[in-house]
Amino acid sequence: MAHDKEGDRPISKDDFLYPRSTYHGDFTPQNLAFNANLQEFAQRIGILCNLETGGKISSSAAYDEIKQMWKKLKASKSELLDAPPPSKPDLPEG
Repeated sequence: MAHDKEGDRPISKDDFLYPRSTYHGDFTPQNLAFNANLQEFAQRIGILCNLETGGKISSSAAYDEIKQMWKKLKASKSELLDAPPPSKPDLPEG
């Protein structure tokens, strides 16, 4: 069984299959959300490629699914990164 970096705790199946990396870019909620979407996109691409390579899905089915996922990722970028940042609320001084 695989263990975490310190070697003291077993890694869960979900952590093994869907590893998460910490975010090191400029922190904004929008950047963090897009990074999560990008990591999910990359993981799903890997799964689709493996399914296609293993003969479980056709090349055209893999392509169609990747194309739909790409459209969603582009929409996510437009909504999160290309939109102007939200205005800061007016807070009472005090």
